[in-house]
Amino acid sequence: MLSGQQSRSLAQIFDSDAVLVSESDRTHYGQDWSRFISPDPAAVVFPKEVSQLKALIALARSSQIGLVPSGGRTGLSGGATAANGEIVVSFERMNRVLDFDADSRMVKVEPGVITQHLQQFAIDQNLYYPVDFASSGSSHVGGNIATNAGGIKVLRYGLTREWVAGLEVVTGNGDYLSLNQGLVKNATGIDQRHLFVGSEGILGFTSSAWMRLTEAPQPLRVMLLAVPSMRIALSVLSICQSHLNLTAFEFFSQEALMHVREHLSLSSPLSDAPFYVLCEFEQHRGGEAGLSDAMAVYTKLSEKSWVSDGVIAQSERENQSLWRYREGISEAITSRTPYKHDLAVRISQAPEFLEAVEAAIQNAALPFEIVWFGHIGDGNVHLNILRPEDWSVARFMKACQPLGLQIMQVVARFDGSVSAEHGVGLLKKDYLPFSKSDSERAMMRRIKQVYDTDGVMNPGKILD
Repeated sequence: MLSGQQSRSLAQIFDSDAVLVSESDRTHYGQDWSRFISPDPAAVVFPKEVSQLKALIALARSSQIGLVPSGGRTGLSGGATAANGEIVVSFERMNRVLDFDADSRMVKVEPGVITQHLQQFAIDQNLYYPVDFASSGSSHVGGNIATNAGGIKVLRYGLTREWVAGLEVVTGNGDYLSLNQGLVKNATGIDQRHLFVGSEGILGFTSSAWMRLTEAPQPLRVMLLAVPSMRIALSVLSICQSHLNLTAFEFFSQEALMHVREHLSLSSPLSDAPFYVLCEFEQHRGGEAGLSDAMAVYTKLSEKSWVSDGVIAQSERENQSLWRYREGISEAITSRTPYKHDLAVRISQAPEFLEAVEAAIQNAALPFEIVWFGHIGDGNVHLNILRPEDWSVARFMKACQPLGLQIMQVVARFDGSVSAEHGVGLLKKDYLPFSKSDSERAMMRRIKQVYDTDGVMNPGKILD
């Protein structure tokens, strides 16, 4: 809980309605989607301007209280969880579009702008913001920047980092920095903007960002295919890339499909298969001519026996219907408290990697159901270990931790990443040595020390 002096200091910085201390509010704002660590923040505050951020950091440094940045709280690694009496800093009220530069195709936004709202703003300008994922309707741009969020269109458009043209930040030392100012060319030494993208809030707060926009793609269509194995799924990817202008290439397992169908009361889109791939592509020639390209691809794949069934959307409504089978997975398994691994290897290694991980899980001989899905087009796979319904969360997590270490050994063997897009947070700190060397982690600590000398920014995340 806050001391009397801390409460009085917060009252000098924020209006009364911008400081919450009730147990329900602290619980609500003190955790992300991971749900494995109980939240215990001292308070929740809602800044609206940079001066409040600077004053809050001064208070945190003087009283040695941690600050946990909070956006849409859709993270899955405990990065926005406040478990040790920190102050949660919610950016819900810093949600304005500040500027738009049509000639440069850039928009300046505050960190609390919801991703979907940025996407709609781009559409209103006849432009396009391509970073997209299932949580785009609730995630914040600031959180996307903090985790260098990826999502379903990385294959074509890359991660959030590619779209950040400039940042304004307040460091953990209280310094205000304007980084790159939206410039296309700027060869003036180290671009510190890139240190903050993906830093999970351990260096400071983002107060605004210049985000790049691009031209809208041609009308999109979706093709869903049933495939017999992950190895063949990569062959399917190769054929699709050769004949279609792909914007996304996703996969999910039969187990994942069953959970989505049950949760959303959906019928089966295709005949049963071990895996499914969802291809999204541009119709360059438009109309029936554009769909004929996809039909030709499907015919070629069928002749090779690489697909056993398939369906091609005929309208935007059918696009959305097919996407539900992929984007509904996380929601469908939430009640089973999934222990999630967000892993990445080189695309060509994905089949061997999945086989090696499956072998490690089988050797553990635990009664866990496994659900696979992910962005196979960029080498990112999501492994979800589901809690048995008669197990407590504590028992389940205790069993998952040693299994997780065995899986990380496989990741290291393939020179992969222990976190492709969800960040490290609290839950994956023990796994970091499998992707980052001792020297790299030591350098990360020194960088944090430069920007956050007193260690008040998101303490305990990524690094001890």
